[in-house]
Amino acid sequence: MKKIILLVVLLAMAIPSIAQQVKFSVIGTYTNNGEKIYLKDRLTDKRIDSVVVADGKFSFNGLADKDAFMGVKAENLNWAMDFFNDGTPVIINVNDSTLKGSSQNERLVKYSVEFDSPERELMAKLEKMTEDEMNAKEEEINVMMTQVQEKQLALVNKIFKEERNSLIPLAFSDIYFLDNGLEAYDQLVQEQVVFASHPYLKKIKDNLEEMMHPKDSPKLAFIGQQYTDLEMPDPEGKLHRISDLVGEGKWVLVDFWASWCGPCRVEMPNVLEAYNMYHTKGFEVIGVSLDEKKEAWVKAIAHINMPWIQISDLKGWKSAAAPAYKIDLIPDNILIDPQGKIIERGLRGKSLHHHLQKIFGE
Repeated sequence: MKKIILLVVLLAMAIPSIAQQVKFSVIGTYTNNGEKIYLKDRLTDKRIDSVVVADGKFSFNGLADKDAFMGVKAENLNWAMDFFNDGTPVIINVNDSTLKGSSQNERLVKYSVEFDSPERELMAKLEKMTEDEMNAKEEEINVMMTQVQEKQLALVNKIFKEERNSLIPLAFSDIYFLDNGLEAYDQLVQEQVVFASHPYLKKIKDNLEEMMHPKDSPKLAFIGQQYTDLEMPDPEGKLHRISDLVGEGKWVLVDFWASWCGPCRVEMPNVLEAYNMYHTKGFEVIGVSLDEKKEAWVKAIAHINMPWIQISDLKGWKSAAAPAYKIDLIPDNILIDPQGKIIERGLRGKSLHHHLQKIFGE
């Protein structure tokens, strides 16, 4: 009898666990008859099914994993309406981006609309402007773009705070990790929030980790190496070098950015917060801009109110900094220790604070 029980246990361990399957039902309306509608699995990015709109209607039915993250996308639209397969039928109106279903799915769609609205409003304004008008209002447009991204980040952090007992944060996890650092994943798992064990969360974390720190990236070759010095003028024309700051117990963040880079400008308040917190302890920042237009560069420095040294050769992507540190995307940065060794790269959001906290303490 003991042998039989042991055999049963071993067999149970050998058989992989099968996720619970739940029926899904999607009923939709859309005015574009003849257009294809796709049902997608957001975890695998694969199409589950497709139908053609007829008489303004379409539908999907079938089985999928419980709480699977799914999306409905019209062929000629560049956005999708997402939902979770929580067992409640979903009724979608593609024309006005509304969804009826479980409370969770209805809130998800409302959050998605709220997240997209500021960007759509800005794009609508820009579409009405001529190229000359856009060039004349370049700094104003950059400020508006920054404000849009700040609103989106604030909303995402609010969602992660207020929706901890739902799956909704999953839909915004990529933005959350970019702002709070990949360390936030471990924190969510430790706190055992409802969505922590969902496979989509780990997928996003792994994808971002590979994107930010690809194993074969030549950028990572700089970590552990001595820094390469750069000499460029500040806005007044005075020459500065990175080496002017390195040494004497100082840790230097070389921040690569540009006035036209929306994500760079959104990141600046985070860098400023870190600077204000740790500058007296030996933390220095030097900004290296990939701008081409001096006026836009100077206006951005003044608008963001950055107190550290700013330098640029005003050559854009042909800047001497680009080949020196293989910069192909901004914002980017390197953190240099007092001995001149590069110890980390690409520190954004809360990741920057986590590293500085390890160095300087609270």
